[in-house]
Amino acid sequence: MSKIINLVLILITAVLAYWLYSSIKEPIAFNEILEKRKLGVIANLKKIQIAQDVFRMVTGQYANSFDTLVDVLENGKIEIVKLEADPSDPTNQDKFVKSVSYVLAKDSIKSLLGDISISDLRYVPYSNKKQFDIDADTITQQNNLLQVVQVGTRYKDFMGKYGDPRFKKYNKFYDPEKLLKFGDMNSPNTNGNW
Repeated sequence: MSKIINLVLILITAVLAYWLYSSIKEPIAFNEILEKRKLGVIANLKKIQIAQDVFRMVTGQYANSFDTLVDVLENGKIEIVKLEADPSDPTNQDKFVKSVSYVLAKDSIKSLLGDISISDLRYVPYSNKKQFDIDADTITQQNNLLQVVQVGTRYKDFMGKYGDPRFKKYNKFYDPEKLLKFGDMNSPNTNGNW
């Protein structure tokens, strides 16, 4: 009889030890995955932010679709204006000679971001090819027409099985519906919310 009680106690101890291990393992795994995936998405958003800045140098506005962004970055040119003092009149410093040259946008992107596929920037890492939400427009602020842009994705789009609201209990700042983004459609800034 005492052997049976000992076996039952050992079995109960094993089940409790496994339950304790599982209850500690899940929050640690969740926070590790959250940090890793968030950093990957932020890295892509920073690249898109640079691509939007180059697009704006070419067109004077932000792209409101990835197809437009890719097309202009592949085929567009950035105008470089250089003002120099007039060499024919060195005594008059108020006269300038304007020279204009052009640089291919794709060369600028390559020098800023390295050898990347511009068309693949649209895809959210860890999401099975879901695309970032992208929007651009103009707003009027203090009688000025300003360009605005916003690019982002919801946490649930890249968190996989951890995109469920029940994981909020492991991180008080985690909300699977929250946008990880840069820019704002109501304000002319391109800051990220990370």
